[in-house]
Amino acid sequence: MSSSLFFLTSGLFLAWSLGANNAANIFGPAVGTKMVRFYTAAAITSVFVIAGAVLEGGGAASTLGRLGAVNALAGSFTVALAVAVTVFLMTKVGLPVSTSQAIVGGIIGWNFFTGFNTDWSIMADIVATWIFSPVLAGVFASSLFLLFNFILKHSNIHLLKQDVFTRTMYIVVGAFGAYSLGANNIANAMGVFVPTFPFEGLTINGAQWLSSTQVLFLLGSIAIGVGVFTYSYKVIRTVGNEIFRMSPIAGLIVVMSESLVLFLFGSKSLKMLLTNWGLPSFPLVPVSSSQAIVGAVLGIALAKGGRNINFKVLGRISIGWVVTPLIACIITFFTLYVMQNVFEQQVVIQTMNLQP
Repeated sequence: MSSSLFFLTSGLFLAWSLGANNAANIFGPAVGTKMVRFYTAAAITSVFVIAGAVLEGGGAASTLGRLGAVNALAGSFTVALAVAVTVFLMTKVGLPVSTSQAIVGGIIGWNFFTGFNTDWSIMADIVATWIFSPVLAGVFASSLFLLFNFILKHSNIHLLKQDVFTRTMYIVVGAFGAYSLGANNIANAMGVFVPTFPFEGLTINGAQWLSSTQVLFLLGSIAIGVGVFTYSYKVIRTVGNEIFRMSPIAGLIVVMSESLVLFLFGSKSLKMLLTNWGLPSFPLVPVSSSQAIVGAVLGIALAKGGRNINFKVLGRISIGWVVTPLIACIITFFTLYVMQNVFEQQVVIQTMNLQP
């Protein structure tokens, strides 16, 4: 078990990197507009990320498993390590990198190295969300911005009451966003360990409280919380201030829009509810919270006429999105080679699911 715990360290490092990077996507506008203090935002994010990961994190994880099921514990360790290094390097330069893209690149790298088939239909669904999620967030944001402006214009709310309302809503929407982030993105950090890690469920007085997968997600989400507290402030500044200067109301709408996108693609409960009602639902796919938040910021900017957008910062972020899966794929491939041939670890259990 001690060796198994060692192999889990790369997943915990990846979860820490996710927390360091993606906290900006929940409370970046709130901290950037000085409506919420950083440590308050970090505490709320940590608590609700854990809740979302444990209660609803399995849906997106199963999708990643169908893309490429890493079937050896040393392989899971290596993929998570390579992806974590990719995310950490992007975070180091202050870019809100897509962890979803990084883990997909890592899984594809594992498939290439081991000769396993890639499910390209699942890949197509995931890539489609990379395009659709920022667009959907932008539509939500621009629509909500126009609606809020109309309400404020005709309600004559006192500025002091408006300020109190905005600060309160930041807390509520931030908690919802953190819950959605945990539900959708815990798969990015710990999903590759689900088939291989020998955890048992948590049983108290003969009753199972948490399944083995939920225990794994609990550990990962705690690591996300640590990442939020220790290393997220730099990226929060990038999202909160540098892409587009936002008013407090605009920042609130951005977080609300991004949170809705994460929830739509991450909630098993919502999907089951819509299915039972005979309604269409979104696939449970790990979407990029970074892309969603930037799409929402642009939606606000376009609703205000498209002025004052910092295209230089936006260009740097876009470049990060393009190169992230490629870098993760390459690093994973070569790290697997080193792990197998230098450290003599079994990174794959061969099956009949090999490419012809």
